Amino acid sequence: MTDDAARATLSSALAEAVRGVGGPEAFEPTLERPRDPEHGDWASNAALILAKQLGQPPRDLAQRIREALDADAAGVTAVDVAGPGFLNFRLSDASIWPRLAGVLEADGAWGRTTAEAPQRINVEFVSANPTGPLHVAHGRGAAIGDAVASLLEWAGHEVTREFYVNDAGRQIRLLAESVAARFEELRGRPAEIPEGGYHGDYVTDVARSIADADGAEVIEAMDSGARMARFEERAVSMMKAGQVGDLGGFGVEMNEYFSERSLYENGAIDRLLRRLAEAGRTYEREDATWLRTTDHGDEKDRVLIKSDGSYTYFLPDLAYHLDKAERGFDLAIDVWGADHQGHEKRMLAALAGLAHPALLEVLIIQLVTVMQGGEEARMSKRAGRFVSLRDLVERTGRDVARYFFLMRRAEVHLNFDLDLALDTSEANPVYKVQYAHARMCSVFSRGEIDPGSIRADVEGLDRLDREAERDVALAVLRFPELMRSAAEARAPHGVCAYLEELAGLVNSWYHQGNVDPDRRILADGPRRAGRIKLARAVQITLRNGLEALGLSAPASMTRE
Repeated sequence: MTDDAARATLSSALAEAVRGVGGPEAFEPTLERPRDPEHGDWASNAALILAKQLGQPPRDLAQRIREALDADAAGVTAVDVAGPGFLNFRLSDASIWPRLAGVLEADGAWGRTTAEAPQRINVEFVSANPTGPLHVAHGRGAAIGDAVASLLEWAGHEVTREFYVNDAGRQIRLLAESVAARFEELRGRPAEIPEGGYHGDYVTDVARSIADADGAEVIEAMDSGARMARFEERAVSMMKAGQVGDLGGFGVEMNEYFSERSLYENGAIDRLLRRLAEAGRTYEREDATWLRTTDHGDEKDRVLIKSDGSYTYFLPDLAYHLDKAERGFDLAIDVWGADHQGHEKRMLAALAGLAHPALLEVLIIQLVTVMQGGEEARMSKRAGRFVSLRDLVERTGRDVARYFFLMRRAEVHLNFDLDLALDTSEANPVYKVQYAHARMCSVFSRGEIDPGSIRADVEGLDRLDREAERDVALAVLRFPELMRSAAEARAPHGVCAYLEELAGLVNSWYHQGNVDPDRRILADGPRRAGRIKLARAVQITLRNGLEALGLSAPASMTRE
């Protein structure tokens, strides 16, 4: 029986008890986990909701429901009335241990669920301009986007990870002009980076690489147009390759790199403009072409083509999202930076006008500040005015960087504590979780036990009767529900919080053996087999949780 099934069993028995005291047939009681575990495993406010309708004081009604409840059918061993009329339930051991055996049976599939309505979902994230190395804000978007995609896969959906390459427009011209300026300097001639251009040593590196590969004299012999086209083509290619490499080093593998330039080359933008015009969605004003987005909730109409004939960013972006719909995606989840906050409403309005009102969902990622010693950290001049993702990963390691980006809500500003990230003790939250996993693996190693050979049955588990063991087991059993909720909320930080909570319970249980040798997991006695199975369930849960977040689950760790 899964945790969901156990909750359904209790809910059904509770509904029956409510009907037994005069409650309505259609009433479906809600169950929530108490904030304080001391209050029980589940709690319900059924009496508070029904008290007025039934004309009874809430506490009195709660007491009557308690007396009417069939505890055996509900799978509970104790029911308490608390506060103004809450019902608190403690699950019976008989309802816990058989479910724990199911963890061992599920193994690598533990935590995975089957969606009632599976969707094809496109998760687009990072999508940086190919004009420089990825910085730490891109890293946060990469970690969260990749983890959200993973959680959706664990929830039973088909997911495509996509990077939208902004390889057209003004920023690409500025990159080429910046490289051209550095090329001139390498040839001993004075030059200036254009206003709004790109600084940092990497621009010089690109110019030098192009000169070495093509020959400086060959480039100088080109006319200005051909020379600038060469700088643009080679610089974009090099920057994109560098970004792909940065993501690979960060453990992120994209399924698709979609080129903005392709929308111009394959006629997608022209087709979109014709479609909008034929549908009466556009109009001309002040020599510009406008889209009627106010018809679908936007505060004002939006410009698609400016008076000088150039396209706004909105137009190719709309064509790109229409392409997602045409590729058959049911949902497009975009992970955007904080500077895109105002873009969401206009996109939703425009897509609604194109008969795709439910296609787009946006996650806004706030900025990151890397802090060390209470001050903003400066790590390298090579990236220019920002901390690059590559520099950060080289300093902290991939797992630490990813975890720190994931452990806070996406919509709040993140101060990345470099001092804590470099701490290899359990004060570092990711090491706390990984140490807990490694400890369980060390149990199997010391006991010369093949964890895959541990039988997935209840034998021995029913001998476990200590509160610490029960707490660990209940935490393990929450995992599928937690994973599904995190997927639905697009909230990988919830998985981090859960893993830290579980690790804390596991470490406390494990260290009890340091005080009392009889409580060691491998101590001989009637509880040994059950403790080993509990350790295996913990190891499976921590491993699956870490892997779902794109983190490693080491079997052993050495403190530095």
